[in-house]
Amino acid sequence: MQPDLQITPASIGSTTAVAQNRVLRNTYALLGVTMIPTVIGAIIGTNLNFSFMRASPIVSVLVLLAVVYGLMFAVEKNKNSSLGVYLLLAFTLFMGVILGPLLQAALTLKNGAQLITVAAGGTGIVFMAMAAFSATTKRDLSGMGRFLFVGAIVLMVAMLANIFFQMPALQLAICAAFILFSSMMIAYTINSVVHGGETNYISATLSIYISIYNIFTSLLQILMAITGNKD
Repeated sequence: MQPDLQITPASIGSTTAVAQNRVLRNTYALLGVTMIPTVIGAIIGTNLNFSFMRASPIVSVLVLLAVVYGLMFAVEKNKNSSLGVYLLLAFTLFMGVILGPLLQAALTLKNGAQLITVAAGGTGIVFMAMAAFSATTKRDLSGMGRFLFVGAIVLMVAMLANIFFQMPALQLAICAAFILFSSMMIAYTINSVVHGGETNYISATLSIYISIYNIFTSLLQILMAITGNKD
């Protein structure tokens, strides 16, 4: 006769830690995979003609935002099934394609390729720093949620406003704010996984991917404006 298994707080805590570590590992693994369709999409986008967007920039941006948020909604809706993974990869492919206009503008600069490399490297450094901090700190950062929600709304309003005003100074300010906001989002999301607040790796990957994407595009725009060499 086998002895009864006793469920203790220590065993529960151990099981929870294992589950949280699994979510974090799956998140990092899927995040790495998402970079493949992003790069493929970026190569495609760099070779596409986006002149139709210049003809109706406001309408084009609004349509792109609708597609982006529609795909994000579809990923979240199916985050508990394998379909969510495929939708996420389709989303990252699309996000790579719409990098095209920015990359094309960067590559018209004499040091454009270098700026893209620096932006990618800077993004990687920010991600690793935020990941290391959020995974090792004992603080629960869940209290940042409300602040980040308000920040997201403010940034979205500012971004939509600048579509109409087209102010370079405001655009740079928005880019700087996006870098700060997205860095905080990475820390918040990973910390939430570590503390058990986020238990779905697809949802966590989506959040971190968007933050990384925003940091890269914002940093590249700032570098182009400050150090871009047209000669």
